[in-house]
Amino acid sequence: MSVNQTRTSAPKTAAKAAAKPAEAPKPEQKPFPKVSADQIRETFENGKYPYDTKLGRKEYEAEKARLQAELLKVQRWVGETGQKFVLLFEGRDAAGKGGTIKRFMEHLNPREARVVALNKPTDEERGQWFYQRYISQLPTEGEMVFYDRSWYNRAGVERVMGFCSPSEYLEFMRQTPEYERMLTRSGIRLYKYWFSVTREEQKRRFDSRKDDPLKRWKLSPVDVASLSKWDDYTEAKEAMFFYTDTADAPWTIIKSNDKKRARLECMRHFLSTVDYPDKDYDLVRAPDPLIVGHASQVIHNADHILGSSLHPDQRRG
Repeated sequence: MSVNQTRTSAPKTAAKAAAKPAEAPKPEQKPFPKVSADQIRETFENGKYPYDTKLGRKEYEAEKARLQAELLKVQRWVGETGQKFVLLFEGRDAAGKGGTIKRFMEHLNPREARVVALNKPTDEERGQWFYQRYISQLPTEGEMVFYDRSWYNRAGVERVMGFCSPSEYLEFMRQTPEYERMLTRSGIRLYKYWFSVTREEQKRRFDSRKDDPLKRWKLSPVDVASLSKWDDYTEAKEAMFFYTDTADAPWTIIKSNDKKRARLECMRHFLSTVDYPDKDYDLVRAPDPLIVGHASQVIHNADHILGSSLHPDQRRG
């Protein structure tokens, strides 16, 4: 190569380097507030919501888009490796379950991810084993399934509203840990999310649905009746945690007075538990400890739990 060729090639190389677009800087991640273990415990035990202000729309949308991009990485990995995921979304009425599922699913490939939201059982289904209609919806290899309510209807609304007998309820409590153990040992990755909302916030959301013609369909007679049965649902929830929060299938609690925070931290919790390629560890860090907790934080001091775990029709006095 001549000297002239060397001189003319150098600017071209420099021009190519200059033409290469620079990577956009990642938005700075705000750290969660530093809190002690006692503060976290008190937040979940007293049932109060830990934040006075709600998350802003702009910050929420930006964070949601980045977390949804991570969910797509997970889905690609699930398809390539034949993983099977089941995510249960439970909680009181109007706690934000459906909205969170919608954000999980927003950009996923619907051929490999689907939502299961079953109606009340038909006459034929009532004659089957209780879990049978839920089992038929379980994923195949490479699939993710999101249950918008699940077999835990029996532990909550069926117990409180008298839609099942005491023996059916107690048999459910006996069978469920073993049923879920079989699911996880068969290779299914099982997540159980409980969305926790305060009594005041639940009423505000019910009133909003009642006044909005586009949301009125969400308000059923059972929803309205649940307002006067807050304590009964609390007892049912604690009994459910007592029996079914196991090492094979633990419960994760999401405080959901602020729907935006709840959606982001639920996604972040899920992503933080999965080891998938090209994971953004700056984004997918441990979730906010004031929003995401576990069942033992709720029933830790519940001395009445054994009494609460009985079906109401089986109590004496």
